[in-house]
Amino acid sequence: MLEGFQIGIGDVVQVTILTVVIYLTLDLIRGTRAGQVLWGFLKFIFLPGFFVWLFNWEVLGRIYFWLMVALAVSMIVVFQEEIRRAFALIGGGRLFGVLIGKQRELVPDTLIKSIRFLANQRLGALIAVERGISLAGYEESGIRLDAIISRELLVSIFTPPLPLHDGGIIIRNGLISAAHCIFPVSNREELISSGMRHRAAVGLSEESDAVVLVVSEERGTVSVAYNGELKRYRAEDTDKAVRNWIKTAMTNQNKRPFNVWEWTYSKYSTLRQKLRTFFAKKGGAK
Repeated sequence: MLEGFQIGIGDVVQVTILTVVIYLTLDLIRGTRAGQVLWGFLKFIFLPGFFVWLFNWEVLGRIYFWLMVALAVSMIVVFQEEIRRAFALIGGGRLFGVLIGKQRELVPDTLIKSIRFLANQRLGALIAVERGISLAGYEESGIRLDAIISRELLVSIFTPPLPLHDGGIIIRNGLISAAHCIFPVSNREELISSGMRHRAAVGLSEESDAVVLVVSEERGTVSVAYNGELKRYRAEDTDKAVRNWIKTAMTNQNKRPFNVWEWTYSKYSTLRQKLRTFFAKKGGAK
């Protein structure tokens, strides 16, 4: 049955490239509105196509073919923002994990100083640090920034009545991914007397594994929401507690991200060294 079926190196390379492209595309749109649109588009394609193939409907098959051609063109319009984002990531070198390591190492200290300043100035703040579960869906409700974290930027975001002071910010890979984001509000009875920021922090921690930091504008205190629980800290314990929470939240982010080019070059260098050693031994044996 499989007689004459051969798999060459070129076939393996093509399948590998196709797999990587599909993975990167799905990872790029995971948790976003584009992902939902793509899922709906795929269902719209495969369900009618299955029945057309099953019953061998020639007339509907031709209509289906031309409809797919029209949809393929229209998808460029539907996904124009995602396409621009993909090219921007490629141009910026971030699609394959090329990020600034030093900046991410400075994030905990910068956040602690910023939160302390916000608390002293009684500026309310809501900061979510993404972990394993993507918060990309909540970015749709806010404004994309992809900005380096600094005290000046955080103060300008959370100072009323500036446009971005309502809502929360999302931190991903050591950067402020988005601001003015709307988080789900918890309906727990014990939080009824708490402010909207604290309830939103707990609500987001119930829906994800993010660590959410809250600064109260009324009391100037700092709280942390995680796994549906809200922990409030005294002023003298704030720095230590926040540092521990940020380090916990950014454990995975502080690791150097996978880089396709560096991995390929390292494997190539290792193989080249092994071949040199092998042929050197062969030549010495002669």
